[in-house]
Amino acid sequence: MRRRSLLLAVPAGLATLSACGSDSSDKEADPSGKPSAQSPTPAPSPKIVDGPLPKITSGTEFGQKPTVAKGNGAPSKDLAVRTLIAGNGRTVAENDFIQAQYLGQTWDDAKVFDNSYDRKTPIVIQLAQGGIIDGWRYGLSGKKAGSRVMMAVPPTWGYGEQGNEQAGIKGDDTLVFVVDIENTFNSRSSAKGRTVASSDAALPKVGTNTDGKAPSVEVPKSDPPKKLVSEYVIEGDGPEVAKDSTVLVQYKGVLWADGKEFDSTYSRGQLTSFSLQQVVPGWAQGLAGKKVGSRVLIVIPPDLGYGDNPPQGSTIKKDSTLVFTVDLLAKM
Repeated sequence: MRRRSLLLAVPAGLATLSACGSDSSDKEADPSGKPSAQSPTPAPSPKIVDGPLPKITSGTEFGQKPTVAKGNGAPSKDLAVRTLIAGNGRTVAENDFIQAQYLGQTWDDAKVFDNSYDRKTPIVIQLAQGGIIDGWRYGLSGKKAGSRVMMAVPPTWGYGEQGNEQAGIKGDDTLVFVVDIENTFNSRSSAKGRTVASSDAALPKVGTNTDGKAPSVEVPKSDPPKKLVSEYVIEGDGPEVAKDSTVLVQYKGVLWADGKEFDSTYSRGQLTSFSLQQVVPGWAQGLAGKKVGSRVLIVIPPDLGYGDNPPQGSTIKKDSTLVFTVDLLAKM
């Protein structure tokens, strides 16, 4: 499933990395698919209640695909949220990115309109206004990673009066979700793994701190390499990134010529996501094959960066060699 709402626009600051490209429309009814036209003004904050909620008849453990009965009687007009399994991981906050498995169905007839368990790929999405239905944004904030949460979402905090025709969701449908929160990420997230020592004094030295602060990048006073460099600073143990993956990252970019920063998610205090098909070749080639959870040093020669056509308004000059430290937080 494609994460349409996270890819419609290039996040602030990512213009210095972007190449030409576009994303096709999403044909599935994931919880990020709420058209902005349905909610010209934000819905009021919901009252959150404990139920009623349907029963889970099988798949009751965290990570198992659940089977959920249809709703019994009329659903609440408020947002019903219940933690079925309490995790002990980091607490989810609004505007965080979450990684989760989920199943969604309608209250009245238990029709499953989407689930990630069959795809064997969790969703990674931001709990931000306009980027996800409000039921998720309000219902999952304050929960902990490792938790299984069940929600019954009325139309006001779902897809609104228009529903979602392609998913078979009507404007008066209450939606039932079971969500297994695997992880959560925010601007203080960092790589996690084993430190990989570098003995090449001709390459930049990158800090190995994992406290969410920007790592230091020390560029040697020597000529830059003429070929692409991509090396682990910290090696994670997650899945490998493919050449067409969409990734969630922290990054910092400096110029080889003077070591000055020209772009950074740390400075903006905001994570960013992008497809490796929509960035400069040096990023795509440098991250493909690397493991999620890692910090990667990438040194990009001009022919794989911007050459003689740097982005307007940036401090990148023609034929600049670029140095990046990239924390691969998740594959989307």
